[in-house]
This record gives sequence, structure tokens and C-alpha cells, in this order.
Amino acid sequence: MIGYDGVQALDVVGPMEVFAMANLHMSQHMPHYEVVLASPAGGSMSCSSAGGIRLGDAVALDDLPDEVDTIIVAGGNEEGLRGVIFETDLIKWLKSRAAATRRLASVCTGAFVLAAGAFLDGKRATTHWNSIALLKELRPQIEVEPDAIFVAEPPVFTSAGITAGIDLCLALVEADCGAQTALSVARQMVLFMRRPGGQSQFSPGLAIQVKATPRLRKLLNEIVEDPTGDLSGRALAARSGMSERTFSRSFHKETGTTPAQFVEAARVERAKTLLETSDWPLARIAAHSGFGSLHALHRAFQKRLGITPGSYRDRFGIG
Repeated sequence: MIGYDGVQALDVVGPMEVFAMANLHMSQHMPHYEVVLASPAGGSMSCSSAGGIRLGDAVALDDLPDEVDTIIVAGGNEEGLRGVIFETDLIKWLKSRAAATRRLASVCTGAFVLAAGAFLDGKRATTHWNSIALLKELRPQIEVEPDAIFVAEPPVFTSAGITAGIDLCLALVEADCGAQTALSVARQMVLFMRRPGGQSQFSPGLAIQVKATPRLRKLLNEIVEDPTGDLSGRALAARSGMSERTFSRSFHKETGTTPAQFVEAARVERAKTLLETSDWPLARIAAHSGFGSLHALHRAFQKRLGITPGSYRDRFGIG
């Protein structure tokens, strides 16, 4: 497990705990994991977390054994990533080890380290939802998957934001040790064996475009605040004082989406909030979110989140 100054603590500790926990559930006749924390220079490293968290006793890269089965690069803040990519020999070291290593993986924004070394070129990959666009921009050679929890392109593996690294490592344990061991680890750590849905469950569904004109921005805010009622293209165009055709064209130009898509996203956001904070029946939530029926609510959740409203409530609701 490779960290550095500015690393995200959970990107390191979460995956290491998965492998350590797997050791407890494996047969004594099975080979066990030796989990090692490493960094370019070794010693201690400061984490990106507030409160001055530090991780210590890391092994220097040059002191690692010649044969390493799996290398996982953790994510971190921008300063930390820039430092480890441009001011250390990590990329050079990874290239020297790639051919002899069975698996090379990243957690969260650790994908930028792999991208900088061209390990992801021509492959599918993912990273934290908030860094998807930047990864696409910096490395167009990568086929970036915006809504994957993790992506397997053996021998390279990438995972989405922070806790998704735990999902990835659980899958690696399953591949190495079998489903029963992985299931035992998942139960012990109170995890989903296979998490339903994608990253869109965790990212803001309604990032209003800053390029929008003040008039359209006002309308967008009104839709978010009250996604019920008649929000058809014709009704919204009338509220904007435009013809429906002109409104649709202007809306797409300024937001990158259609009015119907934005309205549906606003309604899903409202439904998510109600599912998280109330015990209302699903039919009532559908009505208060602007969906015409319970079926429409289910259809929108499956399309946008890959999960049912009931499952979303089970995972994120108050009770």
C-alpha cells in the first residue's frame, strides 16, 4: 500500500484492513497476506485529514522486496499528488516493477499517479466522481468510467472515491481466497459484498452550470426548490418568456443537458432527501418529488442510480 504526504487516510487504512481481516478468516493452510505500508522515502507521512493525522513506519520503496504481488496507490489531495508525481521517483519505481507485479491498483485519486505513468492508457478506469472530468481532460487516452465503483482491467485496477477502495480490495480477496472468505470479511466489516449502484448515488445530482445566464440560473434554482407541478418544456419556456424551441436550445447550450433531464434529476434529488430524512411511504415521496406515479419514481432511480428507492432508503435512511 503506497502513501505519501497529503494522502487520504481512509484510502490507506480501509484497504489494509480488508487484507488484514482476510488473514483472520483464511484457513491456516492457505497463504496469508503480508500487508506493507510503503512511501517513496519511508518513515512517517502526513495525511490530508484535518487534525494532523500521521501514518508512521512506512517502508521506503527501495527497501521493498524484489517480488511484490499487488501494489495499490492511495489517493490524496492535489498538493500531495503533485508532489509524489513530480518530486519523487514513484512513477519510475512503478514502471520498474510493473512487469513483475501481478496487480497494480489505485484508490480514488491515486488513479492520477497511474495515469501519469501511462499505465491506464487505452484502458477503462475510474476515480472519485469529483475528479472524473479532470482525469478525462489530462489523459484523453483513458476510457474513463464515470459511474463505476471500481474497474478491473487486469493487471490494472482502479476504484472510485475513498471507500470504493474497500470494495475493490474485497473483490481482490474474493478472487484470491474465494467467496466465503470475502463474505466473512464483508460481514465482519459490515460491508456490502457487492455494493449496488454506482457513484451517482454519492455525487451531487444537480450541479447548476455557472455559465448559465442570471435569468436561467433563477429558473434552475426554482426547479430545484420545487420540482413538483408542471415542468414541461412548454411551461418552462413560458416562464422564461421564450418559444419552446428557443428555450430548449438555450437551455442545452448553457447547461449541457435538456430541460426534461434536469427536471428529472431535480426530482430524484428531492426524492433522495425525503428517503434519507423521512419515513413516508414511497407513493407519498413520489408525489412530493414531482413524480406522477410510484412507477415513475422507480424508473428514474433505476436509470440514474442503478438502485431502487427502497434499497436507497435501506442504505441511507434515518432508520
